[in-house]
Amino acid sequence: MVKGLFTSWTGMANEQKRLDVVTNNLANAATVGYKKDGVTNQSFRNLLSYKIKDVSDNYTDKQIGKMSLGVKIGEVYTNYDQGSLRNTGNTFDFAIQGKGFFNVSSIDKNGNETVKYTRDGSFTMDQGGKVVDVNGNALMGEGGEITIPNDTANVKVDESGSIYADGVFVDKIKLTDFTDYSYLKKQGDSFYLAQDGATQLDSTATIQQGYTEQSNVNVVAEMANMIAITRAYEANQKVIQTIDGTLDLAVNSVGKV
Repeated sequence: MVKGLFTSWTGMANEQKRLDVVTNNLANAATVGYKKDGVTNQSFRNLLSYKIKDVSDNYTDKQIGKMSLGVKIGEVYTNYDQGSLRNTGNTFDFAIQGKGFFNVSSIDKNGNETVKYTRDGSFTMDQGGKVVDVNGNALMGEGGEITIPNDTANVKVDESGSIYADGVFVDKIKLTDFTDYSYLKKQGDSFYLAQDGATQLDSTATIQQGYTEQSNVNVVAEMANMIAITRAYEANQKVIQTIDGTLDLAVNSVGKV
């Protein structure tokens, strides 16, 4: 009985975490450059019930018994599929077509500089001519932070990322790709930090000026997932209620016989 309560509780906790991920995806469905998250599940039996480096069994991993111990979240992962492009007509809106990330320079309150990676191409030009995002982070080019002369009347960016101010070459937008995206850690809704072991590549993607990449969240699919998660959560609730009722009978009725 108690094992059944625990198993149902792990199911409820698992569905709650899945619901958190789905609701976050829905909340960011309109966030430029957002990449949706997904969840994998693992049973406790497969995840924890192993004897690691057991000298009695030649250092091989071995399961401990056959009892089911419920379920838990195996991994929360990010889906990096391309999002659709939206025409904004804004000079400093850029969309990446293909694999790769913009490089932005972020400076914290202590003056430490960190390079972050993003697919959010919504930029503007500040009073000093620097191209920045909504948080004031500078867009990086091959030559460093990109700065446009203040008296520029026309800014053009070709598909390779080369920037021309009134026909004069300024810099080329730096795009970075990675061999394995599992070494990227999501920060906030649209930034990524490279972790130890990340291997950079030169991106072969193209840039579309006047466009932004929308999130890759399918709202209809996420709503369907939310309904399925809610029903699974309720099913586990009913199991707990049933077991609780059985225990109540066992204590208050069977015990009197």
